[in-house]
Amino acid sequence: METPVVVEHLSRRFGELVAVRDVSFEVRRGEIFGMLGPNGAGKSTTLRILCGILDPSGGSARVVGFDVNTEPERVKQSIGYMTQRFSLYEDLTVEENLRFYAGIYGLSRRVRHARVAEELARSGLADRRKQLTGTLSGGWKQRLALVCATIHRPPLLFLDEPTAGVDPVSRREFWGRIHRIASEGTTVIVTTHYMDEAERCHRLAFMFRGTILDIGTPDAVVERRELRVAWVETPNAAAAVDALREHPAVDEVAPFGDRVRLTTRGGMNPITLAHDLLGEGPGVSDAREVTPNVEDAFVAMVHEERGNPEGA
Repeated sequence: METPVVVEHLSRRFGELVAVRDVSFEVRRGEIFGMLGPNGAGKSTTLRILCGILDPSGGSARVVGFDVNTEPERVKQSIGYMTQRFSLYEDLTVEENLRFYAGIYGLSRRVRHARVAEELARSGLADRRKQLTGTLSGGWKQRLALVCATIHRPPLLFLDEPTAGVDPVSRREFWGRIHRIASEGTTVIVTTHYMDEAERCHRLAFMFRGTILDIGTPDAVVERRELRVAWVETPNAAAAVDALREHPAVDEVAPFGDRVRLTTRGGMNPITLAHDLLGEGPGVSDAREVTPNVEDAFVAMVHEERGNPEGA
């Protein structure tokens, strides 16, 4: 199945609150598809609909060939799902958790025994197989949760804020495992609000207030914003921020010690602008232009959306 996820005009209401509004996208086989946005953007709600956990209020979605409206149980049996909260049984050992989830996903006794042994060795958990899960560190718990979510080898894996509260080293190791899983043909949909993680995805959907603002590769989305960024060293960063932020071409300016990070829209040269606006005041000690990133693009989209009366 080359397009395991097809979403068309999906929406979800909770009373008067519209959590997801007219969302449409497709995800290709073997792709790592990121859903990026702040808390409350609608990412997790969208994911739960696609997992068959929540009913949509409108629109449709097909997940690995099944309709989430009419076949939610078929969806659940065909996917892997890792929540942002650790949901394994802490009073069971590592091996007992793996056996339990292998059984939940319907693996036969023979396959279950072989698969658990294989995944223990593959994940590096073999030496901890008899350890109570509740005594594992955050990084090891995360690793175990991922193995439990994929022990039945699903064609599609959903990860909802999977690295929340995990140290940077464990986060990097986790993403290495995600890319390995995708390279083997599994499609991965991941929600995150970490910008560095978003840049590791093949494509991104930027969500804000329940809607998708843009979809594309990280580079393509950044390029469409037409931003330019510079680090500006100045003797008085606070005064520089005040002098720069009111200019109409400035999208964002923020102090970092004795420097400010200046982002401009519409192709405006940020170094030229800094010299023009700060020359008579705080002054510019040095300035260096850098490549804009996913975070710059997302912040620019949010600023644009907040300036739109319909999105207010």
